[in-house]
Amino acid sequence: MYAIIEVGSKQYNVKKDDVIEVNKQVVAKGDSITIDKVLLVSKDKKVEVGTPYVKGAKVQAAVLKQFLGEKTIAFKYRRRKAMHWTKGHRAQLTELKIKSIELGI
Repeated sequence: MYAIIEVGSKQYNVKKDDVIEVNKQVVAKGDSITIDKVLLVSKDKKVEVGTPYVKGAKVQAAVLKQFLGEKTIAFKYRRRKAMHWTKGHRAQLTELKIKSIELGI
């Protein structure tokens, strides 16, 4: 059984016991979160596609940790202009462990 969920503005393909990294969610470490934006659910050979979301389908997840992602560096350089700049960024992320997937049937 697997599901495609939407967290923030990104979509993730998840199964039970998967660990995913999503953009920061406002929940504390150890809390449980319910994701009701389920786009697709598949169980055995049956696939249910939502328009846009599957009614009644939910995904339960536990928050493992809040952390900063790897640093990404943007460097801009213009030749012969003595112009350059460097900027770095670290995204704030939340690590979720999928506990269960519930169908909307």
